[in-house]
Amino acid sequence: MWAGRAMDGQFSDMRLVSSADEIDRVFDLARIIWVDHYSPIIGLEQVNYMLANFHSRKAIEDDIGIKGFRYFLIRNNGRDVGYLSFKNEETSLFLSKIYILSSERGQGLGKRALAFVRDQAKRRNLRSIRLTVNKNNTGSISAYERIGFQKTGEVKADIGQGYFMDDFAMEWKI
Repeated sequence: MWAGRAMDGQFSDMRLVSSADEIDRVFDLARIIWVDHYSPIIGLEQVNYMLANFHSRKAIEDDIGIKGFRYFLIRNNGRDVGYLSFKNEETSLFLSKIYILSSERGQGLGKRALAFVRDQAKRRNLRSIRLTVNKNNTGSISAYERIGFQKTGEVKADIGQGYFMDDFAMEWKI
């Protein structure tokens, strides 16, 4: 399934992930993006742990097949440049992942991807979009706040092997 929208003279697509090849592409993007973006924030050891446990092919397959997440490849000019995933909740949509290659940032792709997510939430008659973001991921926090997300709390979770996710919970009312 393809969903796309022309904005500001550019065209970006969201492709629903449904095949093994598409899952492999998400996995490949996760490795590139996480090592590049998160190593300075949480360290390479935790990045590798999270890739192995939360962004592996098996984890993505389980998210889609068992946990009810929908994954989309973010495409720009015919290339896969990122991915996102979300899940319906009772009154909100939980945005679990939204990642774009560093070489593609600053072109409005994240903003357009979030507009796509917002459209999905509206179609489902949900009242808000929720997400969690690492407290030290200041660039992403600022971007979310510019769009309309507000901090609603803090989440600290033990993810094993002595690693913790230390996040802000954020919500965007729609």
